[in-house]
Amino acid sequence: MASKLFIGSLSYNVTSAKLEELFSEYGKIQSAEVIIDRQTGQSKGFGFVEMESSDDAKKAIEGLNGKEVDGRTIVVNEARPREPKPFFGGMGSRGGSGSSGRGGFGSGGGGGGRSRRY
Repeated sequence: MASKLFIGSLSYNVTSAKLEELFSEYGKIQSAEVIIDRQTGQSKGFGFVEMESSDDAKKAIEGLNGKEVDGRTIVVNEARPREPKPFFGGMGSRGGSGSSGRGGFGSGGGGGGRSRRY
């Protein structure tokens, strides 16, 4: 069964190809990816490698965790499952106003009453 590894503290110069080369010494790789910032196109400094077997993944963790790669000491461990992002619809939370207990936008202020004519 495949095992996914998290690789952190990567130099911004490390590419997906370099990750694949580095981890291939420890077994067969299904995928290797450095995460790239969409706006800047620059590495975010971490990535993921999917090893074909859990034994190969353990060997890679033992062999590479704490190793210096391109001037940085990398962190290698098992990737945690991705948690679903909560959906926040609408405008989010609304603050209350005073002691009236009525929250929301545009609430508050005093009651105007009617104008008096003399």
